[in-house]
Amino acid sequence: MSDWNFADVWETVAEALPEAQAQVQGKRRLSWSEMDRRANGVAAALLGLKLEHQDKVAQYLYNGPEYMESMFAAYKAGLVPVNTNYRYGDEELLYLWDNADAVAVIFHGAFAERIEPLRSRLPKVKGWLWVDDGNGPCPAWASPYEEAAASHPERTVAPWGRSGDDLYMLYTGGTTGMPKGVMWRQDDIYMTLAAQGANRDPDSGLEGLRQSLTQPGMVGMPACPLMHGTGAMSSMSAMSGGGSVVTLEGRSFDVEELLDTIQAERVNSLAIVGDTFAKPMLGALEANPGRWDISSLVLIVSSGVMWSEATKQGLLKHHPGMLLADAFSSSEALGMGSSISSAGGTSATAKFRLGENARVITEDGRDVEPGSAETGMVAVKGRVPVGYYKDEEKSARTFRVIDGERYSIPGDFAMVEADGTLKLLGRGSVCINTGGEKVYPEEVEEAIKEHPSVADAVAVGVPDDRFGETICAMVQAKPGQEVDEAAIIAHVKTRLASYKAPKRVLPIDTVGRGPNGKVDYKRLRDEAISRVG
Repeated sequence: MSDWNFADVWETVAEALPEAQAQVQGKRRLSWSEMDRRANGVAAALLGLKLEHQDKVAQYLYNGPEYMESMFAAYKAGLVPVNTNYRYGDEELLYLWDNADAVAVIFHGAFAERIEPLRSRLPKVKGWLWVDDGNGPCPAWASPYEEAAASHPERTVAPWGRSGDDLYMLYTGGTTGMPKGVMWRQDDIYMTLAAQGANRDPDSGLEGLRQSLTQPGMVGMPACPLMHGTGAMSSMSAMSGGGSVVTLEGRSFDVEELLDTIQAERVNSLAIVGDTFAKPMLGALEANPGRWDISSLVLIVSSGVMWSEATKQGLLKHHPGMLLADAFSSSEALGMGSSISSAGGTSATAKFRLGENARVITEDGRDVEPGSAETGMVAVKGRVPVGYYKDEEKSARTFRVIDGERYSIPGDFAMVEADGTLKLLGRGSVCINTGGEKVYPEEVEEAIKEHPSVADAVAVGVPDDRFGETICAMVQAKPGQEVDEAAIIAHVKTRLASYKAPKRVLPIDTVGRGPNGKVDYKRLRDEAISRVG
């Protein structure tokens, strides 16, 4: 049995490749030895808060070196890093940190004003580490991250030590309501990433890893947020192979900054979220022939939302030597399937091959036969999460034992074509996936219905060329009232993160609820699509 812990892995990399590049953001550069020392200091500072084994540390951070560095620190101290969506509003933050039992928060200075009025409602939080980003001074109630990073260069190991059972916890928006914390054993997530190339011989242990680190590994860049699984896991993989992580300086997507950085830093592996990133990349390359050298790219991987084959083929014309991977995975289930495109071979959009440990099963546990036109759910076995944090009921629904083996079944429906490829049908719920962000319709609907002019509302996802889907609200006004699109959108933004607000609001005579209170989402979505055009 393996017993991988990321703190041990990354310390081994730092010892084997001390002067190799570990983190880059603009002019900021950290070697592996520097990042290791700084993470020791942050780990010591966290332990100084009198935390206990596997206490939770929230990362309320934009992309930057501090993200992976503070994750390293948490692992060193036997603590659990908790991702925080920086787009969340007050109530969403309070829910997340309370649900996670967060006892410390590491945050960028830009968030200090948002945190200030929430602190009295977060009695479990013992300490706040402030990351200076030029947005004002450190609040009196927080401690400077840089002081912590410089405080203890010696190796930091907590009294309880480390093990592969220590957790990596990933909060996901999910499809059944409020965010839930997916609990991964570090050994399981490491071995899953290792199978994808982070460590060619994961059974050799730390000494085998050390001997394999004869030169720096891949230069990886998460174009997507590190607070999401795609960005975090791709970065964890790059670091575990002795590579480095390059993050952009801009806090909103700038395709020219992205391409400039790929060229300047000779990025090898790029993580994106579908056409939201890929189409602007292709557009910029087409509009500026010869401006950017992207020949260093070996791989572009997308997860979270599909990207079109036409866009892939357009990118391959600018660099035929790279591979474009569409990973069919979720926070709860890695390796459900994949689609690979190259200059020598293509995969149609949404055509995925099942992963090695995946199958498509019916509700009663039968395998869906290829070409049968039967619908089933994708299930993956092997190294899967422990479950959802503090949610035994949902854990039991998602993680099931079939034929004596434990499977993760997050709810993705699919058909199996005669050639064995998958036709993805989406989640069993009506979750909306907009630019890789999962939005639960009822949350949006409840916010809309708080507007004084609204009698009822339904939120649906309509196809969008860039974002995959955008949110469209079908709104039934109260008698004598009118639907004011701009006012309703602004209203939702005062209650939820901006990306959860509808892009369009369409008036409707009635949403047509049945006696059980339910609505026909398919009918309303079809109507919205026809009206939006």
